[in-house]
Amino acid sequence: MAQQFDVIVVGAGMVGATLARALADLPLRIALVDAMPLPGPARTVTTGSGYDARVSAISAASEHIFANLGVWQRLPAAGRSPYRFMRVWDAEGTGEIGFDADALGELRLGHVVENHLIQDALLESLAEIGVRLFGEQRVEGLVQEPDSWRLLLEGGNYLQAPLVVAADGAKSKLRELAGFAMREWDYLHNAIVTTVQTERPHQATAWQRFMPTGPLALLPLNDRNQAHYCSIVWSVVPEHAGRIMALDDAAFLRELEEAFESRLGRILAADQRHRIPLRQRHARRYAMPGLVLIGDAAHSIHPLAGQGVNLGLLDAAELFDVVRAALQRGEGIGALSVLQRYERRRMGANLGMMAAMEGFERLFHANALPLRWIRNTGMRLLDGQSLLKGGIMRRAMGLAGELPSLARDPEAASPGL
Repeated sequence: MAQQFDVIVVGAGMVGATLARALADLPLRIALVDAMPLPGPARTVTTGSGYDARVSAISAASEHIFANLGVWQRLPAAGRSPYRFMRVWDAEGTGEIGFDADALGELRLGHVVENHLIQDALLESLAEIGVRLFGEQRVEGLVQEPDSWRLLLEGGNYLQAPLVVAADGAKSKLRELAGFAMREWDYLHNAIVTTVQTERPHQATAWQRFMPTGPLALLPLNDRNQAHYCSIVWSVVPEHAGRIMALDDAAFLRELEEAFESRLGRILAADQRHRIPLRQRHARRYAMPGLVLIGDAAHSIHPLAGQGVNLGLLDAAELFDVVRAALQRGEGIGALSVLQRYERRRMGANLGMMAAMEGFERLFHANALPLRWIRNTGMRLLDGQSLLKGGIMRRAMGLAGELPSLARDPEAASPGL
């Protein structure tokens, strides 16, 4: 006999857990399923820096989502690393552009936060509010019923609901079982990720240098014991990635310092390096009757501007609005006509951001002299256009355009709960 719910969310990562937390404020029975233990013990980080290598650049819109759900307040202040500035420059010329929160009338451009801190805060919140957590459970089967879906979990348990949400990541098993078609291609790049200690403070700045081999980003982390730290994401071709991973620590520090042009002085230390292949994926559709994709299950993007998790969180916030509106109208929350509202609103926004990142990535890899001149000249010109530059930054921060209710500043207006 299947256990009955109104919504089953598969995937308890940041995006899936955020959706479950939002839906818990509606008169719905919610289940959250994941292969990891739920809620699970708080993660202990044992790196030399004390920082986990997996961090996210959280936009203002994502901060608002967490704040409106009471999750941001659970994050330790020491675990939120705000940044007020951004510097981007081209290794193949003199083009450079800077962004400043003050020029936008904002206190900051965003925060860098370890993923596990957000995850712990979300799961702690969920454990307190009655969402059914099915930890250490993988989805083994999926059957479509006349007005619902039935999930077979590892161990023989069955769950059933009129709405099932796939939030189980870029290699989504649920997406595969449901038969969603995908467009995907390899960037032919790997990301080298770690945490480094720098000689000089990061100046509350997110730094990014574009090189022919790929972009290098240093994201600011809070000082610890008077030492200065940044998280790095270094995107390089696979052959170069293999060579970098094989370097001993001293050689790696020297190469990283040279690649970053010593803008923060010497690179003093680095944690263990991680190598991640980069692929772009996008589902041809996000919805079918009673089943919908969000986050990386629907789309994954180059880490160029740190937008991946922020797009996923906006997916969750938009789906919450759509489900809430359907309940208010007396519509079935799993109806295709309802779920297509979410699909229409998010697919265009996600494709737009993906196209912009793809364009940047291609432009900065172009070595032809005319293109190098164009991009360097363009960066210098844009740096002097405060209104245009501000508009670009506000959109990246999630402060422009039509936003889901949860993504609006809780101190400026009611989130509509």
